[in-house]
Amino acid sequence: MTDVVVPSAGMVISIRTRRDVVVMDPDRFMAAARQALRDRHPGLTDAEVAEAVSDVYDAVHALLDRDGTLAADAVDGELVGVGGRRPGVRVSGRPDGLSPAGWLQEVVLEDAQPLQDYGCFPPEDPFAVSRARDGAESSPRPE
Repeated sequence: MTDVVVPSAGMVISIRTRRDVVVMDPDRFMAAARQALRDRHPGLTDAEVAEAVSDVYDAVHALLDRDGTLAADAVDGELVGVGGRRPGVRVSGRPDGLSPAGWLQEVVLEDAQPLQDYGCFPPEDPFAVSRARDGAESSPRPE
């Protein structure tokens, strides 16, 4: 059991998140991403949308920009967690062509400095956990 940590002025709290998805239907995935771009920019032509969303990175960013996440954990009554899919079992037929494959979060206290303070020059590995301050702790929280 960890000690109780109370907040203090100037305390840095970092949240690191990992979300995995598996592409089950590449055509549906790209179509969903292009629709996401159209939703945000309705004046774009089909050619402009196809050019703007031409690879996986473009598609991921289009969905993140619109939805804030890559794929909903569950749609149409899918079960998540207890009673949900077993390891390795994928969901097919979703409109976005993706099968959510888990996520987790880690809370890290007292990183050396918040990302904002790096300005235009972020650290080489912004996901590395800094242990520069005494008493730094982290707590993985699988979801």
